[in-house]
Amino acid sequence: MNAGKPWQEMGLTDDEYRQIVEIMGREPNRVELGMFAVMWSEHCGYKSSRPLLKYFPTSGPRVLQGPGENAGIVDIGDGQALVFKIESHNHPSAIEPYQGAATGVGGIVRDIFTMGARPIALLNSLRFGPLDDDWNRYLFSKVVAGIGDYGNCLGIPTVAGEVYFHPSYKDNPLVNAMCVGLVATDEIARAVAGEVGRPLLLVGARTGRDGIHGATFASEELSAESETRRPAVQVGDPFMEKLLLEACLELIKEDLAAGMQDLGAAGLTSSVAESASRGGRGAVIDVLKVPRREAGMTPYEVMLSESQERMLVVPREGAVKRIQEIFEKWGLEAAVIGHITDDGILRVMEGEEIAGEVPVKALTDLCPVYHRESSQPDYIAEKKNFDLSSIAEAGDYNRILRELLGIHSLSSKEWVYRQYDYQVQTNTVLVPGDADAAVLRIKGTTKGVAVTVDCNSRYCYLDPYQGGMMAVCEAARNLACTGARPLAVTNCLNFGNPEKPGVYWQMEQAIKGMAEAARVLNTPIVSGNVSLYNETRGGEAVLPTPVVGMVGLLPDVTRRVDMALKNEGDVLILLGENRDGIGGSEYLALVHGVEAGTLPEIDPAQESRLIELLLTLAERGKLKSCHDISEGGLAFCLAESCITGGIGAVVDITGLRGRLDGLLFGEGPSRAVASVSRSDVDTVLEMAEKGQVPAVVIGRVEGKRLRLVYGGRTLIDQDVNELSAIWRGAITWAMS
Repeated sequence: MNAGKPWQEMGLTDDEYRQIVEIMGREPNRVELGMFAVMWSEHCGYKSSRPLLKYFPTSGPRVLQGPGENAGIVDIGDGQALVFKIESHNHPSAIEPYQGAATGVGGIVRDIFTMGARPIALLNSLRFGPLDDDWNRYLFSKVVAGIGDYGNCLGIPTVAGEVYFHPSYKDNPLVNAMCVGLVATDEIARAVAGEVGRPLLLVGARTGRDGIHGATFASEELSAESETRRPAVQVGDPFMEKLLLEACLELIKEDLAAGMQDLGAAGLTSSVAESASRGGRGAVIDVLKVPRREAGMTPYEVMLSESQERMLVVPREGAVKRIQEIFEKWGLEAAVIGHITDDGILRVMEGEEIAGEVPVKALTDLCPVYHRESSQPDYIAEKKNFDLSSIAEAGDYNRILRELLGIHSLSSKEWVYRQYDYQVQTNTVLVPGDADAAVLRIKGTTKGVAVTVDCNSRYCYLDPYQGGMMAVCEAARNLACTGARPLAVTNCLNFGNPEKPGVYWQMEQAIKGMAEAARVLNTPIVSGNVSLYNETRGGEAVLPTPVVGMVGLLPDVTRRVDMALKNEGDVLILLGENRDGIGGSEYLALVHGVEAGTLPEIDPAQESRLIELLLTLAERGKLKSCHDISEGGLAFCLAESCITGGIGAVVDITGLRGRLDGLLFGEGPSRAVASVSRSDVDTVLEMAEKGQVPAVVIGRVEGKRLRLVYGGRTLIDQDVNELSAIWRGAITWAMS
């Protein structure tokens, strides 16, 4: 944090302070300055990313709510909708990993139920430094514990996610939490202030001093001084959140709320300002009426506190007493702390004294927007021009496959998800480790919902545009492999300091790539979060990590498809155009120590054709299993399907053309391996030809070994049980 002038200490620049003085027509007092600081932070104001977010497609026939509310909403028919969003809690998790991760879960859950939806699933995307480092193991264990404990206490299943390890995340782990909820379309609630004179209720937990200036803390680089910022990390209480959830859903069910807003980043300041701004209103708040858990709190502390498990409710006319009765029943407070006005001013009172007066629109709409300098970093050309032909093909493919299965980024995440209750609510029908995405039933219907999160950050580092496209395409492909039609996207854009032209260029290119893929695949981006200034104490940025969360719909959940091979004699078919490129692959990094090369090119139209084929095959019951080819390549994909099925396979790749290491371990997009009954092979191949998707029979399910041959030469021959022990045990061994 900057030292010096008061506004600098709050994260504001001199130019921003002058702009505030001009807006106010005077010098702001400390309360007013603090309110501007949190609302104009990168975390709340999106002042560097806003010009880029306009590239995203945000509308579609199923979209009921796009960006601008607490979460996005898509229609899934029968009067039901999915509400979903992903957000970051990176900096708090770097300083206080357990509470940082736990409160990240709590905040995203509130974003969902404040829309009137009951949360049905949690997901997460996690990035850490290598596990051979004690500090990284500590961060990893505490983050996983915080996520698990909070979600488990709430009774919300944590059903899917991803965990990657790379040196760039050593001092700046990424902790992104996603929540999906189910709502009746006639019970959707929004965060809009009501009529003039309507009271404002603060409900839930009491207000403390934790989390003050959390939004500005999340909008600056981590440094050696960050450890002193622990008070900026909120403290969570999942049991309180569970009570708050049930009370809020009850008052929505009774149609008692005209508007409702979570108290997240920037606390009471943002919730009141954003609600009032959406309705073109103002508000008066009396901080003496705010229930507190600490004595002697100042107006500044009350307005900026980010204490958890709190909501702002704007009641319908005459509903205050009934709302208070509901919250009393759940053991919670519901205090009237102010009311809506028509003057457009957010007025903070301390009894009869005015503590601060700020135009609402100044906080929400007048935040400065920066069109940052953008230039391609020097490393891009160097990495792209790396001569991959100089890489000699490694000979021991058995060893390479075993080593890939033992990479912590690629190995089983059982150590993680065993700490999560992924079966609570009894909806999860494809659990973590079973498939490319989790699948949940919608009780009372035939439908199912599939959910996933994806991002290959190494790809985004080497080619942000291609990497952004691939993140969207892989998420959609993962859903389609389970039989679910991709519907819409939420994203969490994790980048370094946007004031550096190279970082801004990475973000700009990744967003454009994501936008293009989303347009072609008809998966609009309806919600999300931007997390910037993710840099280590030495000033090195994390790999650009634009995480994609995606939801999909299965008309018939009984037609769901997992990735496990099933029956002896089933036939393996490679769907999609095979390419042998090793640029940016895990194989290249593991065996040759190189993170470089031109990436295998992706064509979203080709991806769309593969997705449509997979959906048709699943709907007609032609798929015994399906698994997409991504990190680790074809050999790794086959190994995972064998391991999860507990059965072997014989695969002949003689008909594929290219260098052998690329055929085995290249990570070209738009491909999947399906197993089908022998009687269905001709039908599947005909459907693939009709859908303009390359398809070739490559083997059969057989025995207890994975064998891959080429031209009569055995390249890989491994016992499936031995591969399973490596894959399932890698992280457990590292953490023991």
